[in-house]
Amino acid sequence: MANIKSAQKRILVAAKRQARNKHIKSATKTAIKKVVVAASAKTGDAKTLLVQAIAAIDKAASKGVYHKNTAARKKSKLTKMVNKVAI
Repeated sequence: MANIKSAQKRILVAAKRQARNKHIKSATKTAIKKVVVAASAKTGDAKTLLVQAIAAIDKAASKGVYHKNTAARKKSKLTKMVNKVAI
């Protein structure tokens, strides 16, 4: 443990942010997985799940959990997958 007060605070703040980021990333990954499973099963539910996943990805990107290009890449990949199933 750090001896300097500001370093102790930074440790606490970093732990808080890490927990928040982990929660957001986990929720986003779950939403993405639901889309992938629905697309591979070729259910009509994939489009509605895609909308939810894109919202989760955008929220994560706005909070700084994902870089904007990473978010764009994930959204593009999912959209291509769902569109391929819809054809």
